[in-house]
Amino acid sequence: MIEARYLSAGTIHVHEVAETAPAAGEARVRIRRCGICGSDLHAFRGHAPLPPVCPGHEMSGVVDSIGPGVTSVREGDRVAIEPIRRCGECRHCVSGNYHLCGRLAVHGVTLQGGMASSLVVPDYALFPLPDSLDYALGALAEPMAVAVHAARLGGVGEHSRVLVLGAGTIGLVAAAAARHLGASYVAISARHPQQKKVAEAIGVDEVLDPARLKLSGEKPDVVLETVGGDATTVADGMLAVARGGTIVVIGVFEKTPVFDPGVLLIKEVRIVGSMVYNRPPTGIADFELGLECIEAHATALRGLLTHTFPLTDVQAAFETASDKKSGAIKVMLAPEPD
Repeated sequence: MIEARYLSAGTIHVHEVAETAPAAGEARVRIRRCGICGSDLHAFRGHAPLPPVCPGHEMSGVVDSIGPGVTSVREGDRVAIEPIRRCGECRHCVSGNYHLCGRLAVHGVTLQGGMASSLVVPDYALFPLPDSLDYALGALAEPMAVAVHAARLGGVGEHSRVLVLGAGTIGLVAAAAARHLGASYVAISARHPQQKKVAEAIGVDEVLDPARLKLSGEKPDVVLETVGGDATTVADGMLAVARGGTIVVIGVFEKTPVFDPGVLLIKEVRIVGSMVYNRPPTGIADFELGLECIEAHATALRGLLTHTFPLTDVQAAFETASDKKSGAIKVMLAPEPD
């Protein structure tokens, strides 16, 4: 099989490796689509440490082989992959908050990832792909689960007014998630024409200039921050949110964000960090709800899928994803044909 590895910042290549057989409780998945995430680009640009493993954590594929004791999936099943392994024994895992497990490991970050011909994962990481979704939309399950988790943490529901800061992949799927959870008003800030087009297709109420976050009507109850980097979006969100509102931070920041604690105090704003996804004690897993959301908004979300490259062209794929002038939103790798 083949897999991608970083050689250095700005350089990623494909090489041959031996294929791994699944152990007890595991399944091997032939990867059909793997998305390039913003966190992958941070490493590619040299803004974050290069992972010592094959990258890629937004994955879908078909089960190729199962290990002893696996009954939840069969060979030939089409699946989306939740890319985390957990201990299953600590209080966080037992409660469904396995994303807070002290022994958490992530495929594509600390474990082998999905920019490869195949990947071995635990059987609990596999979620059936609905017949209506192809592998490309299935690979959006991971970013959509991130968005669903954040929206749930922010208390998004019926009659919520929501502002999404940033219109990359996470921002756009966050807008869809907010609408799916019942928000009556959703606005998003977007810089690029391709982002605005998808936002409008999703059905947001307003697309705003990031430099002028002036909403019509009342201020939002919830701000979903998806930009990170060195942006001022936490401070921007604090000014934009309603008194007593909530800012959920999803974006990965390269330095500590600066904001006015006086505004935090006077408006009694809550700032909440959002860490990937989980399965709440009551209700369905973020991944399951994410797949439901993708089904409901499939036509609009397909506009996110701007480029697909074979895995052998991984360098060109990363360069395209890094260049917003290319029109890229979500760039995907196709290790094997459908």
